[in-house]
Amino acid sequence: MTQPLPFIIESLLFVAEEPLSVQQLKAILETDDADAIRSALQELADEYDRRGGGFEIKQVAGGFQFRTRSEYSEWVKKLLKPSPAKLSRAALETLAIIAYKQPIIRADVEHIRGVDCGGVLRMLLEKKLVRVLGRKDIPGRPMIYGTTRQFLEVFNLKDLRDLPSPKEIESLGTEVDNLFSTSDDGPETQLSPRNAEAELPVADSDGLSDIQESEDTLNPQENEASGSGDRIPNRQNGHESPAEDEKIAISPSDAPMPLTTVEDAFSPDPSSRQNDTDATSDHTNFDEDSQESHYDRKKS
Repeated sequence: MTQPLPFIIESLLFVAEEPLSVQQLKAILETDDADAIRSALQELADEYDRRGGGFEIKQVAGGFQFRTRSEYSEWVKKLLKPSPAKLSRAALETLAIIAYKQPIIRADVEHIRGVDCGGVLRMLLEKKLVRVLGRKDIPGRPMIYGTTRQFLEVFNLKDLRDLPSPKEIESLGTEVDNLFSTSDDGPETQLSPRNAEAELPVADSDGLSDIQESEDTLNPQENEASGSGDRIPNRQNGHESPAEDEKIAISPSDAPMPLTTVEDAFSPDPSSRQNDTDATSDHTNFDEDSQESHYDRKKS
């Protein structure tokens, strides 16, 4: 390889539509030297930080990506005129519960929120913020839900451990109350990956200051041949969520996880609400059994 490694990686990041992981870069570069790739990424990140231009290299969703700096988003939006996805209060609440409690079934989500969540779940699936992990081995075999890499990218998270802890959420106090102070049919949160931050409170990103630690977080037992970089760690129980095409087994004895201060911060009083107003009648009648998952196709 005659060309400088940082320049090669820079060109790959520039043309990539999604964050590139170290595993992907190793495959493209046909090398097993992960340390050299991490070093090159750190060199690039430091260089872009020093020059302070319109771009930066961010570590997000288990990979690395060029992003425009937030201070220039006003002009970027004027050029691109994006139509960002919109999430209502009900959708944000449901997404927060899934993010913190995954893997979780619909009944447990509805138990926490106190309302039917069928329409909201369908919308989150359509926006690719939530995915079906499989079916729980209990009567009715309900679907199990978890977040996606798109969720990490939209909310500017390196991995699920970047989600704010219960103590951090409690310390936000009125900020969380203000976030959900509007009615369900009021203003909606606009989400746009790459150059816009979501309004859901998240932990501050520390950039690329610890590439090695983040890679170890995403790949606790890195195996070059297994492609373990496609896994997302589950911050609730310390285990990884399965890849999208992987079967999972859930014990019938699994009980719903207890409520915590996290859910208390995000969920309204069930007695004060009857249903989600942002779910259409078609969404409200959402039937999990009609949604064929990859899990079931593999099993058949």
